[in-house]
Amino acid sequence: MPDELTVTKRIHFSMANRGRRQIKSGPAPVVDVPDGRIPRIARLMALAIKFDQMIASGAVRDQAELAELGHVTRARVTQIMNLLHLASDIQDTILHLPRTGQGHDPIRERHLRPICAEPNWAIQRRMWNQLQQGLPF
Repeated sequence: MPDELTVTKRIHFSMANRGRRQIKSGPAPVVDVPDGRIPRIARLMALAIKFDQMIASGAVRDQAELAELGHVTRARVTQIMNLLHLASDIQDTILHLPRTGQGHDPIRERHLRPICAEPNWAIQRRMWNQLQQGLPF
C-alpha cells in the first residue's frame, strides 16, 4: 500500500460576490453563445441610452464630460446622443437587430443620421422603412 494518495477531480472557477473566485467541482457549465456579433449600431444605441441615464442621474455633468471620460471628441458624443432623437419604436428595433454573421452590418450609423435629423416621427418611420428596404429617402 503506497504512502501517497492521488485524487483526480475536475474543478472550475466561477465568480462569487464582489469578484471573489470560487472553486466548484465538476466540469464548467456549457454556455450557449449565439453565432455572429451584435451590430455596431445596436451597441451605439445602447450607449446613447446609457449616456442619457448618466447625465440624468448626475453621474456626469454633461456631454462634454462624457467626451473627456471616453477620450473622444464632443462631436462624436453628439453623434451618438443624436440617436435618442429617433422614434422610440425605431430605437427598440435597432436594439433588437439580428446578429451579424459575417461582413458589414447592413445598417450603419451614417445611414441613420438623416433620420435622426428629422423631427417628425411619422416621417422618420417612413425613412426607416425605406432604409430597411434598401430604398433611398
